[in-house]
Amino acid sequence: MQAAYHRMYSPSLMRDMEVNVYGTHGKPCVVFPSQNGRYFDFESFDMIEPCRPWLEAGKLRLFCVDSIDRETWSNRETPPRKRIERHELWFRYLTEEFYPRMMRMCGEGQMPFTIGCSMGATHAANLFFRRPDLFDGLISLSGTYDARLFFGDYMDEMVYYNSPYQCLKNMAPDHPYMKLFNRSNIILCVGQGAWEKDMLESTRAMQAVFEEKGIRAWVDVWGSDVAHDWIWWRKQLHYFLEKILGEA
Repeated sequence: MQAAYHRMYSPSLMRDMEVNVYGTHGKPCVVFPSQNGRYFDFESFDMIEPCRPWLEAGKLRLFCVDSIDRETWSNRETPPRKRIERHELWFRYLTEEFYPRMMRMCGEGQMPFTIGCSMGATHAANLFFRRPDLFDGLISLSGTYDARLFFGDYMDEMVYYNSPYQCLKNMAPDHPYMKLFNRSNIILCVGQGAWEKDMLESTRAMQAVFEEKGIRAWVDVWGSDVAHDWIWWRKQLHYFLEKILGEA
């Protein structure tokens, strides 16, 4: 399996951004680190191993991006508007700068999907639900989908558009995104064990919205022994990759 490091300057963020890429062919996937994490965390926490069969078979290619959570979602000492404005610059980097470069590397023929665990799952879901024209799948493990968990009672248009629960709940049934959602593989998974309470409640809320809007999604709730932890995310990721990509 080939691994490569890339560094690119982001005009939106006015700084260099780093990415680790694993594999050379196959389904492209944007991978987000957990809260306050870095682009190398997926490898550091042994999350590459569950992906290895498909990476080595040329069926999967991972693009592990950097986050700026310490400046945005986690930065509660800064006014909410400044935090979400900074997040929007990161979103612009992802969609207008990084995405075209990734697709040039991959060539034509396959749309990417998104993956994340914990806060990474929140980012993965947000990117997918905001831009289903760019992505056709999502594996979200132990995510939360309501921005109020991080921004409290503050709500403006930017926070709203980065809160999948609010956006989907208010989306018109004939919105053109509905067809895009229903062509995609949407997977939300959560456990019922330690440290999963907020994520379980948020996932259940999303499930209710999916059912109300007729969005086809696989919401998979694992057992009371399944904690908010890497050991379970490794098992879940392998399980769902096999469902999407088949046997390596």
